[in-house]
Amino acid sequence: MVLELFYVMLILCCIHNLAFTQDENSRIAPFGCNSTCGNVEIPFPFGMNEPNYCYADHWFQIECRHDTPYLKSIGLEVSSIDVSSGTIDIMHPIHRWNCKPQHNATNTEQEVVDLRGSPFVYSQAHNMFVSVGCNEISFLVSNGTQVSGCVSICDDKKDVEENIEIQNCNGKYCCATSLPLYLSEFNVTTESFGSNNNNRASDDDECSSYALIVQYFRVPDYMRYDSSYAYYRWNSMTDLRSLKKVGVVLEWEIHNSSIRLPRSGHCVNTNITSAKNNHSGRRCYCLEDSYGNPYIEGGCSYANDYGDNGEGNKNRSKWAIIGVFSSVGSIIFLLGSWRVYKAVRRRIVQNRIEKNFKKNGGLLLEKRMSSGEVNVDKVKHFTLKELEKATDNFNMNRVLGKGGQGTVYKGMLVDGKIVAVKKFRVQGNVEEFINEFVILSQINHRNVVKLLGCCLEKEIPLLVYEFIPNGNLYEYLHGQNEDLPMTWDMRLRIASEIAGALFYLHAAASQPIYHRDVKSTNILLDGKYRAKVADFGASRMISIEDTHLTTVVQGTFGYLDPEYFHTSQLTEKSDVYSFGVVLLELLTGQKPLSSLRPKEAKSLASYFVLSVEEDRLFDIIDDRVTKEGDKEHIIAVANLAYRCLELNGKRRPTMKEVTRELDEIWKLERKFNNAQQHRHEEIEHPAIEYHHPWVANSAPDTSPSDVSLTSESEAMHILTE
Repeated sequence: MVLELFYVMLILCCIHNLAFTQDENSRIAPFGCNSTCGNVEIPFPFGMNEPNYCYADHWFQIECRHDTPYLKSIGLEVSSIDVSSGTIDIMHPIHRWNCKPQHNATNTEQEVVDLRGSPFVYSQAHNMFVSVGCNEISFLVSNGTQVSGCVSICDDKKDVEENIEIQNCNGKYCCATSLPLYLSEFNVTTESFGSNNNNRASDDDECSSYALIVQYFRVPDYMRYDSSYAYYRWNSMTDLRSLKKVGVVLEWEIHNSSIRLPRSGHCVNTNITSAKNNHSGRRCYCLEDSYGNPYIEGGCSYANDYGDNGEGNKNRSKWAIIGVFSSVGSIIFLLGSWRVYKAVRRRIVQNRIEKNFKKNGGLLLEKRMSSGEVNVDKVKHFTLKELEKATDNFNMNRVLGKGGQGTVYKGMLVDGKIVAVKKFRVQGNVEEFINEFVILSQINHRNVVKLLGCCLEKEIPLLVYEFIPNGNLYEYLHGQNEDLPMTWDMRLRIASEIAGALFYLHAAASQPIYHRDVKSTNILLDGKYRAKVADFGASRMISIEDTHLTTVVQGTFGYLDPEYFHTSQLTEKSDVYSFGVVLLELLTGQKPLSSLRPKEAKSLASYFVLSVEEDRLFDIIDDRVTKEGDKEHIIAVANLAYRCLELNGKRRPTMKEVTRELDEIWKLERKFNNAQQHRHEEIEHPAIEYHHPWVANSAPDTSPSDVSLTSESEAMHILTE
């Protein structure tokens, strides 16, 4: 009985503490500090009044001007602050060009926001770079380097403008692309092409073109079939002309020594603003099942599972205490209530799991499983607890990389197996997650990254893959690892492995699969530096009877098939073009886009074609390739890349043909290397000679893919025909 009384008193104390804590922790700023400006809440570390108490440091100072908050360090208006996600929404200026005479000020002076050295960066997850204009290429320039860009085209500006859906910028008069990581300052340059009449401002226009970074929102599946549909804070050209500034999301972190971080929150190292070090600052979070402001002491409190207000908690505490001292029956009642509470809590947790399961596309996934689209035997359903333990609660130090679809963490399962866990950035749209899950469950190929399972219990869906230790091809190729340089033999092997994987997707899978985003960053390298094709979020499965699929243009600038860009018709030849660009990277060691190349050939594909036409092929080939490879074999690979980059997709080879030719070239190259090594040994040991008289009468290898060019000029003649 004494033990039961102790348990009851413990329950009552917990209930009282929860009520008190919830009342105290409704605050978002330290005592004595203003926490609102107009209708906007100002949570710590942002604030006004006293520095180092009401706000962290000068970067986080808010200035309230006529009930409108401004971030004083950069002088821009603030529309909202979210400490749980580490974001702040600001109103950002728009870049304009070729404006009418009364807008001359905007022709020459563009307001520039510089966040360098601050704890703020432009959020890659919540913003897009958007360009509105006619027959223009817009480049996003940071620190003098082009870091992103897109193309907008139109035949008749007035006709396009009357019918354009600006909400979905797909290249017709309006284009959009993602931002790079760690962007802290930028400028915009535009280059026009086509008719000049399309580039001048009309009588109704204020300006002929606009470029801006803007916050975007995805429309839920039940509202729009097209999963890539998104909208911005403006819906038409009239809206855009009238706007001076648009909403932009900044991410932030606490730089070292800014404030004394509280003990109530969970603070971790982050690298939000810089990739140079392991971490550039820290962020704090309230632990699971709690809420509030983790940046103030005692700012996190646990949610009240019963949903009553604080007064209701106090009343329960009062009546429970009376029951303890009035009768043994009340004690039994409270113990029963405790059991009910535990049951209710378990039910709440189960409801939360079921809700997340449905929200993350669990019902759609079950439907596809029942229809046979998903191979259930090959994938496992992981619990959230398993993956949290494997990734140390998704510790920022475990991050392997971030991309447009989400963040990838390194984890170790209880059996010691190393895995990669991908947390999707779905924002209400789970189509990319379901698409990648379904496609990878169908694939069984040694050069395609293997899917191990998924987890739908968390608010954000998770996929679990085999861990690929040596990063991606882009980093390895352009980083030039001196300890293990990329030899010509390695490049040929990797190219052959990528081609084989794409051939499998196009022809050997249960249904043809078009990858749609083939690029060197999506080619991973395992422990033996073998290629693994990854990132199937944009991929599509095609019916065997179909020859193409019409979709909104999606891909990466520099790898995108020009024919697909103009027709929006996706075919297997679109992957062939993108593979041709990757093959050029292996041949030349150059990046797919570079501002250092001539103006008319900033893309590697254009630069290569121009060099071939001017008979300068070996001027752009990587020095290591020229030194190690046989000239005829190099020309053969260049010839193959040239055919992959044909503007007319029908003239490009299939991935089957590409795979066969690369395999033949690689075999010939290895025979050539073995022969060279054999001759070298004969020179070193002239006394040891092996004479085989039948070799002279042997028939040469007449494989259809063999290259028999006798000189560079003859090879280049055939290459450019």
